[in-house]
Amino acid sequence: MINFESHRLANGLKILVHPDNSTELAAVNLIYDVGSRDENPERTGFAHLFEHLMFGGSANIPDFDKPLQQAGGENNAFTNNDITNYYITLPHQNVETAFWLESDRMLELDFSQKNLDTQKKVVIEEFNQSYFNQPYGDVWLLLRPLVYNQHPYRWPTIGKEVAHIENAELKSVKEFFNRFYTPNNAILTVAGKVDPDNIFKLAEKWFDDIPQSSLSERQIIQEAPQKTPRKLEVHRPVPNDAIYVAFHMGKRCSSDFYQGDLISDILSNGNSSRLLRKLVKEEQKFTDVNAFITGDHDPGLFVVTGKPRPEVPIEEARDLLLHELNKLTKTIIGKEELNKVKNKVEANFSYGQTSILNKAMNLGLFTLLGDPNMVNTEVDKYRSIEAEELMEFAQNTFTENNSSILYYRSLNNGDK
Repeated sequence: MINFESHRLANGLKILVHPDNSTELAAVNLIYDVGSRDENPERTGFAHLFEHLMFGGSANIPDFDKPLQQAGGENNAFTNNDITNYYITLPHQNVETAFWLESDRMLELDFSQKNLDTQKKVVIEEFNQSYFNQPYGDVWLLLRPLVYNQHPYRWPTIGKEVAHIENAELKSVKEFFNRFYTPNNAILTVAGKVDPDNIFKLAEKWFDDIPQSSLSERQIIQEAPQKTPRKLEVHRPVPNDAIYVAFHMGKRCSSDFYQGDLISDILSNGNSSRLLRKLVKEEQKFTDVNAFITGDHDPGLFVVTGKPRPEVPIEEARDLLLHELNKLTKTIIGKEELNKVKNKVEANFSYGQTSILNKAMNLGLFTLLGDPNMVNTEVDKYRSIEAEELMEFAQNTFTENNSSILYYRSLNNGDK
């Protein structure tokens, strides 16, 4: 059981604290409720750009990393479709340093043209290295707009295209910051050797004077149900063919999430998982297979991927993958197999909770999702799922009309 106390400042900032005296450290996590789904379709990549800008100096602190390193701390951040998350770990005695740093960059960044130009170059280089200059790098640039026609999940976190970052202007960047990087759009969580009352006092000291913004209600166009199958074929200079099959499924807080997660584990988590055992080991048709869910806050995706052996036509590879999925729609998963993946989920979740940083992150995420106590009930939700529910999920999800297939052909193989 993860115990926590919570408080809310007058400006809307939510604070949650989990005291843990088994460590000498403190983890400070700050989630902003903004991701790539909140971007203008003509100005994508801004949320990810801000992940970098937030380390470029603030109004009163020109160098974010130096004072943190002097306090014995480490930090990092990540952005996805739904959130932007910043985190710090440091000795508990120096926890106030984290409050000083985070509050100052929430108050006002260093909005100089020089800083913007520097971070734009960093992001553009990341775009090129991650998406264009490595094998299979542009998969999500291709798959997302194939699967989504309306929802802003149709572009990846880094953005639709490099030009959107290249053309980002200081005025637009400031507007994005003022809209989303505010106390009433953020959740601060602290875990470790800390006293909740002291943390609440520090939060009031450093964050209470930061003004809140007038947050407008999200106007996100939800994706209409897919009624016909979709496919896209590309040819690239990669070592081998690859295939990507995506199906629409429910959002993070729906029963779909837990059911889809268990099925993805049954298919590809571990040496005895179905796809690996059947298609890689026994039939030796693939060199690599995987199944996963995106777990998005809005309805997301169930994705199956594979790299067939050079002698296997990509159409045959597709049929083999779909055949394994089809089995799940017709045969109830056995009790032993289901319990095995449930035990893995519980073990992984329990192991993850040994980290104070994971505790702080999870508390923040579940608070954003509507219930911080989800940190204590997640395993029970997995445990309660019956085999019949998984079959129903498969029947509703793995249909031809709900499928989008990306054929990623290797130029080296020619037409097989």
